[in-house]
Amino acid sequence: MPIYEYQSENPDDPEGSCSVCAKGFELQRPIGREALQKCPLCRRPVRKLISRVNTKVATKEYSDSEAKAAGFNVLKKNCDGGYDKV
Repeated sequence: MPIYEYQSENPDDPEGSCSVCAKGFELQRPIGREALQKCPLCRRPVRKLISRVNTKVATKEYSDSEAKAAGFNVLKKNCDGGYDKV
């Protein structure tokens, strides 16, 4: 299930929200459910925030032998502008 972030519509107004929704909170919800309209604690209006997506980043360069072992074709550019299999 994805994690959604919510925050009070009036985070600077101490009387307009509780301490939880003023700071913002995360909630795990099924993808098919509609976004929350009210804070679960104080029942004041909240808005869904757009957050960063977590993606895997390649951290190392693979050698030719590792690429071949993984099933990839390794190509090197030749002097004619074409490519040759290594």
